[in-house]
Amino acid sequence: MSAPAEVEFRVGLASCGDANGARPVHEALEAAVREAGRGVARGVGCGGMCHREPLVEVIDGDGHHAFYTHVTPELVPGLVRRHLRPRGLLTRARWLAAGLAENGNGLRPATSEDTTSTPRIVLENCGQVDPLSFDDALAHGGYEGLRTCLERLSPETVVEMIAASGLRGRGGAGFPTGRKWSLARAQPAPKYVICNGDEGDPGAFMDRLVLESDPHRVVEGLAIAAWAMGAEEGIFYIRAEYPQAVRRIREAIRQAEERGFLGDRVLDRDVRLHFEVREGAGAFVCGEETALIASLEGSRGMPRLRPPYPVEKGYRGRPTAINNVETLACVPWIVQHGPEAFAELGTGSSKGTKVFALAGKIRRGGLIEVPMGVSIRTIVEDLGGGVPKGRTFKAVQLGGPSGGCLPASLRDTPVDYEALRESGAIMGSGGLVVLDDRDCMVDMARFFLRFTCHESCGKCTFCRIGTQRMLEILDRLCAGEGREEDLANLEELADRISRTSLCGLGQTAPNPVLTSLRYFREEFEAHVREKRCPSGRCTALTDYRINEDACIGCTMCAQVCPVGAIAYRPHEPHAVDLDLCTRCNMCFEVCEDAAVEVVSGDRLCATSPRPEENRETQGVSP
Repeated sequence: MSAPAEVEFRVGLASCGDANGARPVHEALEAAVREAGRGVARGVGCGGMCHREPLVEVIDGDGHHAFYTHVTPELVPGLVRRHLRPRGLLTRARWLAAGLAENGNGLRPATSEDTTSTPRIVLENCGQVDPLSFDDALAHGGYEGLRTCLERLSPETVVEMIAASGLRGRGGAGFPTGRKWSLARAQPAPKYVICNGDEGDPGAFMDRLVLESDPHRVVEGLAIAAWAMGAEEGIFYIRAEYPQAVRRIREAIRQAEERGFLGDRVLDRDVRLHFEVREGAGAFVCGEETALIASLEGSRGMPRLRPPYPVEKGYRGRPTAINNVETLACVPWIVQHGPEAFAELGTGSSKGTKVFALAGKIRRGGLIEVPMGVSIRTIVEDLGGGVPKGRTFKAVQLGGPSGGCLPASLRDTPVDYEALRESGAIMGSGGLVVLDDRDCMVDMARFFLRFTCHESCGKCTFCRIGTQRMLEILDRLCAGEGREEDLANLEELADRISRTSLCGLGQTAPNPVLTSLRYFREEFEAHVREKRCPSGRCTALTDYRINEDACIGCTMCAQVCPVGAIAYRPHEPHAVDLDLCTRCNMCFEVCEDAAVEVVSGDRLCATSPRPEENRETQGVSP
């Protein structure tokens, strides 16, 4: 009779967990299981519930799972006592006494809402495997796809499988992956494959967490791609701002070479595969294929005119196929489960699943994976839990600086390539930022345009200068200095920039402005004609006041005001000195009596939330 399985404690140690204090929790768990004489504490990657980190998952000997959220090192002994019976009578007696005294105070089990399940392909092993353990990767099916390819399939068959699956590039453009591989395979050797890990969209963190949480999956995907296309060398191009992703991919490559899954003779066959990691310098434009190649070659990251395309003439002048992280992470699953299983998910022209980074004014921010074609409503309201209590869902920003803002009225729009393009947005790499009624669409358009303006390589005149002129107009609008002709000028500049720019950065830079103008034109007109910000976000057009009937004189607003604009008067109604007020919003955030009001043009825009609404917003992503 076999011994019962050990109780396993898993702690998410991706960068989201680290940022929230998961490392000390892991150390405390290791100490607790050592004291108990049984149990296993393991560091894993991100399971997607970033809003609940530090997160501990417990798997008992019968395979039952329990989740605990917002765990601190002080709570770890009580958590372990709930699930372990220690060895030794003295230890048991000591634990029993401590357990009776503590009685599990402070532990927060995850709710069914937190653990909502959706089909997982890319995130299949994220949060389940130790990213630094090759054996753990093998135990969860790692490299079985590569082994299957080498033992049972031909390169041509694998290319056909990828084409039949309907997989499209997940980096934003949605180009059919099978077609790219077929074009690359037809080119003469030597050739290269590149994994594009230069994720730079504001609000996007999909690639980072996949690289950190399941690096062997991405390494295997690139290995299959290289073998299928006839390449012997591959490069991971990962932005330097992702140090943990860089370290883990390098370690995964080293382990794969050590075990014979990479190197001069892969799995003792006449197959040569050598990979390396290069760190990007943080330029957003280097996400574009030709700019990425220029950066790899030691030049300034600037796009070049196409054709020739990289599959014809790329890195070092040789044929080069570039796929992003999520695309490559789909490949082993397709090989193992078949292209039909992948194609069953999604819509007619958008197959499989898509990973999204949920951020912004959302109750449950983090990483999700959904079948293509689900609605924006399902993502925001069902999986994300909707906006915080007391606020109203206003819009979503899809596709980052290259995407667009879609209003809540389009919440039933299916998330696939064609439907989003028709609405004026794009899929992008998968960043989804949720906006509520306190967000100004003029200010949001300005935020994304400022980003693309700053990130322009400067090669194209209209991208370099035109985006700057657009930004100046938006700055005027937010400062209350807008002119009647400004909106028409924005549209004309946007058209010229998109038509005359060389690369995707310039061609799509006006998208956030154009979609905001299309769906929220009345906000732009209010800024121009009434010198008013309907959302109360633009500080030059906004004032703060305190409702004397609602104020109880608790002094919280006066205590946090950094410039003394609110006099300290206990038990008396307070007031805001507008000459001193810097519109920092701190009084609004701390008031628990709905007394602080935001006004613009003498119109009420927002009232500070009540106590229960404050509690509801705790943990909301910024």
